[in-house]
Amino acid sequence: MTNPMKRRMFLRGLGGACVAAPFLGSLAANRTAKAQASKPQPRLIAMFTHYGCITTKLFPKKAHGQLTSADLEATTLKPLAPFADKILIPRGIRGMNEWTASLARGQGNDPHTQVVGTYFTCQPVTPNTDNPFDFTNATKFQAKPMGPSLDHVMAQQLSADGLPLFCRVGNASDSPQSGISYSAATTAYPGLGVPSQIFSGITGLFGSGMQNMNPDTYAVARGKSAVDVVRDDLDSLERFDMSASDKMKLDAWKELLDSTGGAVASAACSQDLANMLGATTDNVTAAGKASLGSDVLTSKVGSTMLDVADIYSGLAVLAAICNANPVIFLKYPGSYVFKGLGLTTEAHSLSHRIGNAGMTGSCVAGVVDMLITIDSYFASKFAHIVDLLHQVPEGDGTALDNTAAVWFNEMSDGNAHNLNNLPIIQAGSAGGYFKTGWSINVDTSKPGDPDLSPGMSESACVDGTPTTVDGTKQSTGTDPKVANAPINKYFVNLMNALGVKAGADGFPAKGGTQEVTSFGRYDTTTDFIHGDKNPPKISNPGGFTELKASS
Repeated sequence: MTNPMKRRMFLRGLGGACVAAPFLGSLAANRTAKAQASKPQPRLIAMFTHYGCITTKLFPKKAHGQLTSADLEATTLKPLAPFADKILIPRGIRGMNEWTASLARGQGNDPHTQVVGTYFTCQPVTPNTDNPFDFTNATKFQAKPMGPSLDHVMAQQLSADGLPLFCRVGNASDSPQSGISYSAATTAYPGLGVPSQIFSGITGLFGSGMQNMNPDTYAVARGKSAVDVVRDDLDSLERFDMSASDKMKLDAWKELLDSTGGAVASAACSQDLANMLGATTDNVTAAGKASLGSDVLTSKVGSTMLDVADIYSGLAVLAAICNANPVIFLKYPGSYVFKGLGLTTEAHSLSHRIGNAGMTGSCVAGVVDMLITIDSYFASKFAHIVDLLHQVPEGDGTALDNTAAVWFNEMSDGNAHNLNNLPIIQAGSAGGYFKTGWSINVDTSKPGDPDLSPGMSESACVDGTPTTVDGTKQSTGTDPKVANAPINKYFVNLMNALGVKAGADGFPAKGGTQEVTSFGRYDTTTDFIHGDKNPPKISNPGGFTELKASS
């Protein structure tokens, strides 16, 4: 049974009732129905953007309560209004490693390096400095986190090769000032930037002949153990009174089938789906030829209404539905000039309100409107992902219902660089785990308060006059006394929603059997001061029960 030629002949003939043995034919219809009704694997599609937003325009007035389309229509989240019942906005959450001029919260490295390095790791960065204005080369341009990021922690258990699908939208390069993905301590992960690289890893799942396969054969071709596909049938057969010879044949088939191993793809995975998502060879080729200098993100692709960013989104959704990877991160570039939106200054300088990366100076005329334009663009890109997922039937609903699609912002207000009151926008329940159609205030000071502050983003520069702003005073941010629930807890929710397991200590661990309760090194921002000199401590383990559908 281990002869390579016999195995190849067997695999070539895989199909429906013949997958286990010739005498399984009578059970084919029952098995096919079960395969079609199997619950899709939950997945995560995360979209990350830099420099925060005008929080006063992005957050709905209702910080806690059921969302309506009208709640979103009045904000920069307007493109998501049609999906109000699928949206979850967890309010009152803080990121961990905030830069402050007084070293009151977080490390003293750089206003961006320590934030992005810590964002998905909840680990300090190293090398460290205790001087917030000592922007030496080592601490500003080389400091990296002391542990792996969320995408890798999840993918280690959930992805076939142990790696996430990490996509740099627009093929922008990363540095410690903008990088978010780390496969291990101080080890940056570049992921994929060229659309064709992403595309080639997916289209093999629906090559010639794949679309007409029955569900059992398709599952095996995607890598699922054939013995698992027909497990119920084999268990039933083993209970029959059969001859010793037949028992030996059945055991031999199981041994052969067990050697074929992996995960099941959705039956919707096909060239037709790729076409619907805009992930065609022509579009991928055109997107790959675009240049960052010409504002690749907003460049139209051929004669379509899609822009280059939409092609990356389409590829992400295709990868999710085809089960190429359940952990998918899309990262937009930093320090970017949105010429296609009519802007001439890069986004980082605009976020400071003064047209450069300094901390004090006169406002650029109309800068708040410029920042709202960028926020609205990102909201439309996230809404495009949500719309694509919602268009694909899956199980008893759509692919969106089996996904947690999340838009993460690097910080809250881009001038204040504050991490409390983070804008986190989620769509989809990840297979019923999360409550949707709600804004939920999880703030530790006033949980459930519908009047949580939206921040102070419009406290300066709103009338277009050259008023002076001071980023070190964080006047455009949110009072640091509120909206401080640790982001670690939300990451715990995401891991448990997708089925990540933990060891006895509650931290995610490959081979673990427990629910995840802890993530990162610290979950209190003041513990990050002085880098790793404080002992590891998770003060508030567990996820947010308020976000779960069962709460």
